Amino acid sequence: MASSKLTASLFSALFLFSTLLPSSQSADPDQQPYVGVNIGTDASGLLSPQALVSFLQVQKITHVRLYDADPDILKALSRTKIRVIIGVPNNQLLAIGSSNATAASWIGRNVVAYYPQTLIVGVAVGDEVLTTVPSSAPVLMPAIESLYSALVASNLHTQIKVSTPHAASIVLDSFPPSQAFFNQSLTSVMLPLLQFLSKTGAPLMMNLYPYYVFMQNKGVVPLDNSLFKPLTPSKEMVDPNTLLHYTNVLDAMIDAAYVSMKNLNVTNVVVLVTETGWPSKGDAKEPYATVDNADTYNSNLIKHILDRSGTPLHPEVTSNVYLYELFNEDLRTSPISEANWGLFNANTTPVYLLHVSGSGGFLANDTTNQTYCVVMDGVDSRTLQAALDWACGPGQANCSEIQPGEDCYQPNNVKNHASYAFDSYYQKEGKAAGSCDFKGVAMITTTDPSKY
Repeated sequence: MASSKLTASLFSALFLFSTLLPSSQSADPDQQPYVGVNIGTDASGLLSPQALVSFLQVQKITHVRLYDADPDILKALSRTKIRVIIGVPNNQLLAIGSSNATAASWIGRNVVAYYPQTLIVGVAVGDEVLTTVPSSAPVLMPAIESLYSALVASNLHTQIKVSTPHAASIVLDSFPPSQAFFNQSLTSVMLPLLQFLSKTGAPLMMNLYPYYVFMQNKGVVPLDNSLFKPLTPSKEMVDPNTLLHYTNVLDAMIDAAYVSMKNLNVTNVVVLVTETGWPSKGDAKEPYATVDNADTYNSNLIKHILDRSGTPLHPEVTSNVYLYELFNEDLRTSPISEANWGLFNANTTPVYLLHVSGSGGFLANDTTNQTYCVVMDGVDSRTLQAALDWACGPGQANCSEIQPGEDCYQPNNVKNHASYAFDSYYQKEGKAAGSCDFKGVAMITTTDPSKY
């Protein structure tokens, strides 16, 4: 799980190009991207399965990933609309990969027994097998194919996809994304796996952690890029081969996976991010594992996915993601961060309050609903004035309070007036996605601008 996500991805210092963002392309309106959660169980005082499912429903969580096929949880999920990926633990791979009968028995016991009352949508075969238990690599594809054959025999192979989650470190030379490729020592497994995924319509499952990329490349990868913070064009990462601009690390990691697949002549497999997140607490060696950074990462990630903006290389495809993880797992040992990836404590109290207002009601622990639109730092006054003129003119923001003599006229400067106008427009538009942009000079904040 989290501690094993050693992403060897080295993002080189290509933050120098400062041309304008490429024009955005509209997302496919038929796509319904989602954010799910991983549910680990190394925690004291866990909810009963029935209480867990009730909690998921209150939080409006529609997709979950289990690391095994817990029968009590699967039973409790029955007749809910929650979709679940179940896992084959690594220690079961050898038996399943060595025997079709064992694979068929596993599917019968863990899938057929519950489906369709419990909406099982995927089977994750092992977890980071190629990097954490390489001795099991030879049985990975036999296990996947045997499980798939068992689904075919039960006529469930079109409803339930079979894949295996990988660590980001299987991708080498991952920035710029255009130069990425899979570790060639893994080709004997990756090529048949990708051909299988292509044939069956299953996704490439990737565990992608910008946190580890940042920690391993401090001084090269800025924190803001890792946290999805709004960036001025000069701060964006630029792929010199494609001239695509990357505003966040996760998009670059996803595109590196797409390029790696293309290098093996596979172009029709979608990336599913089976784990991503940010720890809220760490020891002295992990000073960036803080509540504020975890809140910022996960809140911005949720907005980014539900905005359906895709990636620079594939703006038409938004990868679905599973947050690591729902609950802090206090039974995990060192480092301290290992026990602190959860959105909630095991007793369901939130570790922090996500700021995901306007994202379709996902996660009811966003109790603030207070977001504002303000000017981004470092924008020149001429650009700001043009954006201000648009907001108060064609944008029809209410700018009466920043006229001479009115309450918000002072301080009389373009930055103050623009922040007022931007927020007026943002609130008028119902905080809709894209209503706080103004050609890249505005950003969303949870701090009331009137209190600056």
